[in-house]
Amino acid sequence: MKTSISQQDWKDRAAQVLPAAGFGNFDPGLIIREGKGSRVWDEDGNEFIDYLIGSGPMLVGHGHPEVLEAVQEQLGKGLTFFTSNARGIELAEVLVEAVPCADQVRYVSTGGEADMYAMRLARAHTGRDKILKFEGGYHGMSGEALMSLAPTQLVNFPQAVPDSAGIPDGVRDNMLIAPFNDVAFATSLIEERAAEIACIIVEPLQRLIPPEEGFLLALRNLATKHGIVLVFDEVVTGFRFAYGGAQEYYGVVPDLCTLGKIIGGGFPLAAIAGKSEIMAHFDKSLVGAEGYTFQVGTLSGNPVASVAGLKTLEILKRSGAYETLRRNGERLMQSFRTHLEAAGVAHKIVGEPMLFDVVFTDRPVRSYRDMFNNDTAKSKAFNTNLRSNGILKPDSKLYAHLALTEEDLEQTDEALAKAAQACEQAGSANQI
Repeated sequence: MKTSISQQDWKDRAAQVLPAAGFGNFDPGLIIREGKGSRVWDEDGNEFIDYLIGSGPMLVGHGHPEVLEAVQEQLGKGLTFFTSNARGIELAEVLVEAVPCADQVRYVSTGGEADMYAMRLARAHTGRDKILKFEGGYHGMSGEALMSLAPTQLVNFPQAVPDSAGIPDGVRDNMLIAPFNDVAFATSLIEERAAEIACIIVEPLQRLIPPEEGFLLALRNLATKHGIVLVFDEVVTGFRFAYGGAQEYYGVVPDLCTLGKIIGGGFPLAAIAGKSEIMAHFDKSLVGAEGYTFQVGTLSGNPVASVAGLKTLEILKRSGAYETLRRNGERLMQSFRTHLEAAGVAHKIVGEPMLFDVVFTDRPVRSYRDMFNNDTAKSKAFNTNLRSNGILKPDSKLYAHLALTEEDLEQTDEALAKAAQACEQAGSANQI
């Protein structure tokens, strides 16, 4: 008779075969067994309302029946081919129709790949080498992306700080770093170094921090003026903030954007999307050998991922979907405020209703360095208490989604009341 294996047993096994006993993504002590709708269960059977949702892809919930039906139908026709396939072409048509900057798309498997290729594409198009990114901005795991992602050593801008071992100095030397939401600094830096800059890459919502009025538009105008490629990293915000992404939501259109997470419906799929004259560098017949940007991927445009993405985007396009998503997020935001204010805990709710979190500070949060004011002891107490009361959220964000029910929101509200009290009783620590 088969016996169940406990979560501790799985953790012990993981410690033997996985560095740091995990996949490198999340708390390795939590091993999820299954998910359905708005909820997940760990290997011990503990149930959680899920605000992690796979780090974003499961916007319509786990195991949505329409997505499962589409996937099951494709499974009988083939898992992957490496050649082009009709479902991937259909999805590309949907992406081009939806995303303002997109004339064409090129598939990869992960958002980090998409960001890497977007920077390479910009270099090919401009003939320049330097990349401007913003301190604290996350753009995957390439050498360029791992510059000043989460530096604890705060140096003078525009110097880059590597966040990982194994990155050559030459990568650092081709990166320029600016503070998010500082139009004056960005303008000064770009005006001085424009002839060297291939692209400006930016998350329209940087992790949690919204752009201040005029910031994204200033980047757009500067990029246009100096022939720089403006790249929006929309791996997180694409199809989350609006059907056309953050570029629709904020009303600023880049030259290129990167997409991931939601477009694969829970399967590995990502894309670079943008203007045809830049995307042409993926086509040697148009730009020649000197301008050609080489790119292949075994699973790029995988048909199973494509049908999952197609069905997910079809659900999101239906009337009322984004209104429901925003309403769920606003209600959660209000629950955070209500209980933290009642407990007398200094805090700021940072982000947009579709993606936000609480920062335990009484100071404004407008750039990465402001996050150093977060009271980490209170943050840890708050998140730990939520987990113990059946709420799964990442340490630094909360994803609202469409699978949430009235019962979920009421249970979350009750858990937030308890977490706010635990937070109020915690000591203070101000290091990130």
